[in-house]
Amino acid sequence: MSWKPQVLLPGDGWSNNALVFASREEAKACAADTFMRWTLAQDSRAVESDHPVNYAWVDGKLVSIKKLNEVA
Repeated sequence: MSWKPQVLLPGDGWSNNALVFASREEAKACAADTFMRWTLAQDSRAVESDHPVNYAWVDGKLVSIKKLNEVA
């Protein structure tokens, strides 16, 4: 199982992008960060996904899994 961050937009409902995280906590942190930057967002959350993980949330920043694997 993986997790996607979402933000609630007026008139559009819950919106997400291609970001997928390994943990609910990472997805929630990313969603909260997006919520703080988008002026029209009304709420944020993390939802379960069956998509492959492609990002991590490290020290408050997005890091692609590809980059993490290159460093390891």
